[in-house]
Amino acid sequence: MDFESALPRIQHRNRRRQQILLILAAGLLAAAGLSLLLGRYPAPGLISWSQLTSDNLAARLVFGLRLPRLLTALLLGVTLSAAGMVFQLLFTNPLVEPGFLGVSQGAAFGAAFAILFLGHSMIVLQSSATFFALAGLGFSYLLARRLRYGGWILRLVLAGIAVSALFSAGLGLLKYLADPLSQLPEITYWLLGGLAGITWTRFLSVLPVVLPGLAIIYLYRWRLNLLALNDETSFALGATPGRERLLLILAAVLPTAALISITGIIGWVGLIMPHIARRLFAADTRFGMPATMLLGGLFTLLCDDLARTLLSGEIPLGILTSLFGALIFLGLMMAQKSRGKA
Repeated sequence: MDFESALPRIQHRNRRRQQILLILAAGLLAAAGLSLLLGRYPAPGLISWSQLTSDNLAARLVFGLRLPRLLTALLLGVTLSAAGMVFQLLFTNPLVEPGFLGVSQGAAFGAAFAILFLGHSMIVLQSSATFFALAGLGFSYLLARRLRYGGWILRLVLAGIAVSALFSAGLGLLKYLADPLSQLPEITYWLLGGLAGITWTRFLSVLPVVLPGLAIIYLYRWRLNLLALNDETSFALGATPGRERLLLILAAVLPTAALISITGIIGWVGLIMPHIARRLFAADTRFGMPATMLLGGLFTLLCDDLARTLLSGEIPLGILTSLFGALIFLGLMMAQKSRGKA
């Protein structure tokens, strides 16, 4: 009888959540359409349809450069946000992000290593960054298996911190050895992150890794709440915690590593968007995960629009995501404190 009386309320809540998701999806599509036409050629602002059809250079600019960049920004935001929610739930820590477990620092070390010793080819840089990002994950896993302190999740957290610190030290050494007139600026620009060099080739090169990972995360989203419980409880409820957690970690890390290799380090997206989604949908990942993906895509796209149009020269995307991400984080924390006092 209690369930029957509560059923209308549950159905109403789910309908309202579906409406929020539809609003976010519509907002993302509208932002993507405007972003495709927004730029500084032939004049700052939006390109009209007549200009797009009559100006061959404008059409090539929009569909040859701006469109792959827009799609990469969307894919980057969706991936980082989804991976951030996966990590925050599996590690029961709201302050972890997709580059956790040595992935971001490993990619940064790999990119710097390629710039110093392997030449300036983007294919080589991308391959090196991906290799060392995955190496960071592998080292974290192997180190966690050797530690004898705490449970498995705590050991993995500690291992990730240690591996990230080691790669950070290595990166510092490479920056010290770099030529300050040529290599060091290139390393610094890559570490700041950006989408200026994105082409159709680079965008398509990451799809075979990113799309399967996102599909796994989306299909398993309803299991995340279950896997966030301790092993005994989740096993009793029908999960295989070790296997499913490993699958989700790989599904989060591999796409992140692939995208970092072509965009550089982009911070705060995977940390902040899951927090906003939880404000909207509480702990229900059936709705929270799609919301996180939509919010991440929208946030990254808007930041990239500002990066390429705000000034005559392009602002590195990582600067803007960190700036606005930190401001949103402070706003969320102050709102939480005010609500707690009330």
